[in-house]
Amino acid sequence: MKKTYSYLGPIGTFTELALAQVAEAKGANLRAVTHVQDAIDDVIAGKAFRAIIPVENSVEGGVSATSDALAMNPNIRIYGEYLVPVTFDLVARPGTKLEDVKIIATHPVAYAQTRTWLSKNIKKHTHMPATSTAAAAAELLVSDSADAAIAAPTITKHYKLKVLAKNIGDNKNAQTRFLQIGLANSTPKQTGKDKTSVIVELPTDRPGALLEMLEQFATRGVNLSRIESRPIGDQLGRYRFNIDIQGHVEDAAVAEALKGLHRFSPKVIFLGSYPRADKKKSVHQGNSTNAAFTAADKWVAKL
Repeated sequence: MKKTYSYLGPIGTFTELALAQVAEAKGANLRAVTHVQDAIDDVIAGKAFRAIIPVENSVEGGVSATSDALAMNPNIRIYGEYLVPVTFDLVARPGTKLEDVKIIATHPVAYAQTRTWLSKNIKKHTHMPATSTAAAAAELLVSDSADAAIAAPTITKHYKLKVLAKNIGDNKNAQTRFLQIGLANSTPKQTGKDKTSVIVELPTDRPGALLEMLEQFATRGVNLSRIESRPIGDQLGRYRFNIDIQGHVEDAAVAEALKGLHRFSPKVIFLGSYPRADKKKSVHQGNSTNAAFTAADKWVAKL
């Protein structure tokens, strides 16, 4: 029986490009959903084996819907991450010219990342918000409410649209990071090029609490690639922290840091250890190798 992978659709989105990087999803059933929580619900309900969801963008930062959904579903684990270059094309119905464009449909994030080009080349235009870049492009073929859409370059593989302008994004090196999630199961094996994700709450609102949390990593030479605060929601001033750690839970330094967090925080959610998309080695600074921790444990045992 084929496995099902859910992804943030419709077809033609950047999430679909991330899904194309998942080797084990080749030939699987692909299920497009409209919201991050829908993808997670598919996994929890057994409708999907895994799901692909966006977690952060190099320009806009973290995807709050994903961060919040992961915090509310502790039985979910991360099994991989994927990086997708974010480039945008201006597309329209065949026969449309650039000077004809007055109303442009796209997702608000895509619009924000193309404002410089639009201001220069289509000075008098109106933005029509859409649920996704792909949905904006698809709508052009069934409605004349917009003259053009901003979408991923691969959109023309799915819809008969004309490209009016290529690569119109303000940041030519923009990337979006995506996660492969599934139900909690065995953690991917340690590769030496890994990342670990956790969500941590501070114990109390007091001076030095955030510093104490960060010291759990600093004293063990463990580097962080991302730390983002999100409101817990029960009252003002209470936050949780979404943290990406360079290294695997089987690394002694990372394990010690997690133990420190567990003693320090009233709630730590382990989201998983998984291979890094950039393939870079996860090196812990100072005397924080597995061998160094093993030698210290043996020394204490002798005492």
